[in-house]
Amino acid sequence: MARWLPRSTDLTRFCQKLSRVKTLEEDMMETSFNRCLSTIDLTLLGIGGMVGSGLYVLTGTVAKEIAGPAVIVSFIIAGFASLLAALCYAEFGARVPKTGSAYMFTYVSVGEIWAFLIGWNVLLEYMIGGAAVARAWSGYLDSIFNHKIKNFTETHVGAWQVPFLAHYPDFLAAAILLVATAFISFGAKVSSWLNHVFSAISMGVILFILIMGFVLAQPKNWSTQEGGFAPYGLSGIMAGTATCFYAFVGFDVIAASSEEARNPQRAVPRAIAFSLGLATGAYILVSVVLTLMVPWHSLDPDSALADAFYRRGYAWAGFLVAAGSICAMNTVLLSNLFSLPRIVYAMAEDGLFFQIFSQVHPRTQVPVVGIVVFGLLMALLALVFDLEALVQFLSIGTLLAYTFVAASIIVLRFQQQKVNVPTPAASGRPNPEPHEGPSSGELKEYESFSDKLQLVDRDKSKEQREPGQLKAVFEPYLEFLSDFYPGEVVTVAVVTLMVSAICLCSILVFGNTHLHLPTWSYSLLLILFSLGFLLSLLLISAHEQQHSTQTFQIPLVPLSPALSIVLNIYLMLKLSFMTWLRFAIWLLLGLLVYFGYGIWHSKENLRELQPQRVSARYVVFPSGSLEERVQPVQPSSQPTTAPDSDADDRKR
Repeated sequence: MARWLPRSTDLTRFCQKLSRVKTLEEDMMETSFNRCLSTIDLTLLGIGGMVGSGLYVLTGTVAKEIAGPAVIVSFIIAGFASLLAALCYAEFGARVPKTGSAYMFTYVSVGEIWAFLIGWNVLLEYMIGGAAVARAWSGYLDSIFNHKIKNFTETHVGAWQVPFLAHYPDFLAAAILLVATAFISFGAKVSSWLNHVFSAISMGVILFILIMGFVLAQPKNWSTQEGGFAPYGLSGIMAGTATCFYAFVGFDVIAASSEEARNPQRAVPRAIAFSLGLATGAYILVSVVLTLMVPWHSLDPDSALADAFYRRGYAWAGFLVAAGSICAMNTVLLSNLFSLPRIVYAMAEDGLFFQIFSQVHPRTQVPVVGIVVFGLLMALLALVFDLEALVQFLSIGTLLAYTFVAASIIVLRFQQQKVNVPTPAASGRPNPEPHEGPSSGELKEYESFSDKLQLVDRDKSKEQREPGQLKAVFEPYLEFLSDFYPGEVVTVAVVTLMVSAICLCSILVFGNTHLHLPTWSYSLLLILFSLGFLLSLLLISAHEQQHSTQTFQIPLVPLSPALSIVLNIYLMLKLSFMTWLRFAIWLLLGLLVYFGYGIWHSKENLRELQPQRVSARYVVFPSGSLEERVQPVQPSSQPTTAPDSDADDRKR
């Protein structure tokens, strides 16, 4: 029976396959897409992705059913948590200007299986986002015609009474998605131009809502007679925050479009900051206006803003708001349909998803196959699913992506930058002997391990340390950590930090309600997991990180990403059990796809399958740091390769 058990070497090799990271090209600006988007284009894409059904539908839903007028606080907290995540996206988008967003960021820093699962969830996020917005678009148009479309469908087609499904098939929502899919297929320029038109109309409508709303505001609607400002308490505010995250997922489209930006190093961080700031301000002000115009408990969740104007006697204003909101939702549809095929393209290009989705149309320079296929799937979701169930499912995928991107920022910041080692054949110079002293600006290679040992003391004496190494000031106290390879301790600390955050948030969310812990054990567990989180944070901070880069960097690392991780995990745990169950089923389907296709067709796997013999060399850089390099060696039976070929092999 023992012979059927896997050997330790096989398990090690299997784990290495799961954790391998993506190898980036030297010229990351080279792409098959058309780099035609400016900072303004990206900013309007971000605004269009965030200001849509979240503004016109979600504000009323959360205010009436979850948080009351305290929906304002929910949007503030959600905006702050989104800001932390957005800064992580901004740094990655500037450093790795490739399409793929959270999937790509995780692949280059954490590992392949985690990247695939994030990409798999991002696919669902965009599909659900587009379907939910299409249903909201249909509902608003139906409200203009006094729900005649809904009544006609229920009468002639029928109604359903199935949990998580819509009460009737929404053919109008499916139709608008098919029309939007056709426009997206014409290319990035056409999509950007349409987004500009709809965004201008949307911002004009928002300005009208704010002016008219403050004129019609009645402070008594926040009084205790109407239930008070926070009728559902702190728990309602935090539950509302988890749902309000749906409003801010749109900034992800900016990172997904970085491969089509003219100057992604500058445009991506600026566009994310501008769009998130404007969207957060719009959500907060519209929430204030809405809950002051009419009592929160009388809001219509399907069309809250338009209904509020109708009830105040301004039918013409309600009609204008409903018509303008449809234009705003069009921008969200364009944003989702714009981003989704590009995520699929990135996964297919890396070999983790079906190869047919990596095809780019030669004339329009967009992945047409992905646009058409996932546009049809999105239309099917909009046809049969309920908006509320879709929104909660969307939040968990978004929060998971934010969590992994934040963790990836910490891992990447404390990793050594990739250095291309020039080979002797490529440079035309012979290998230096181990005893030769290093000259300024040269890399020195050492063939034996004994030579490496002679240089360890010299390496430690250098004041300038590489990223991931222990800071000199902490070395007398944490000397045992100096023996680890740079970045290893940080990686372990990040895993410990995330486990501590999960345990801490679980106690906060379930300690008094589901677990019924006594006060002493509740307090003790909070203290223990808080200490674990803080110690992990301090251990990460005790190591050197990358500072000298020419692109945007999120400030206060590792504190800022760590706060983002805690907030995201807490909000994920506030979601319902059924949301987690559906999420788990989706993850299992993703694992079947990965182990059935992705792990075998991965480009990184194909690189590993190339037969090579290797030898180790120890390289001393001008700064005095020491690294072990592995280079391929031609078998003795084969003729000597040309210098150019040898250089290419050594780069791999």
